[in-house]
Amino acid sequence: MTVVALDPGTKRIGIAVSDPSGRMALPVAVVDRKDLEAIIEIVNDRKATEVIIGLPKSLDSTEGPAARGARKFAAELAQRVKVPVHLVDERFTTVQASHSLRHLDSRKRRQVIDRSAAAVLLQSYLDSRAYLDSQAYLDSQG
Repeated sequence: MTVVALDPGTKRIGIAVSDPSGRMALPVAVVDRKDLEAIIEIVNDRKATEVIIGLPKSLDSTEGPAARGARKFAAELAQRVKVPVHLVDERFTTVQASHSLRHLDSRKRRQVIDRSAAAVLLQSYLDSRAYLDSQAYLDSQG
């Protein structure tokens, strides 16, 4: 089960992919926001079982222009791939990625921040899903 995560920005999209077991997120690439074909190729080449896309909400959970753009992008991608496409709250992913990369100089940090933010988004998603799966297992044991 491979999950592809996309962290859309205004100019670029960071991409991360899970390992086949769906436990670990790995930053993969950054592509131009307009290059939908490159994203589709990654989804197909990695044999993804689902795609998650970061939904940028404000701190009070409202959605602005960036969220509307993410929703539009998700709808376009969903029409072009054969796997489910989900939107996932991405608040603080870029901040977390930036914090973890603070040891890099600013030029190098800019080069990896987008794909690192996608990896943070994906790892959070994978961890929450693993937690829910473990809770369901425990509940089934009585």
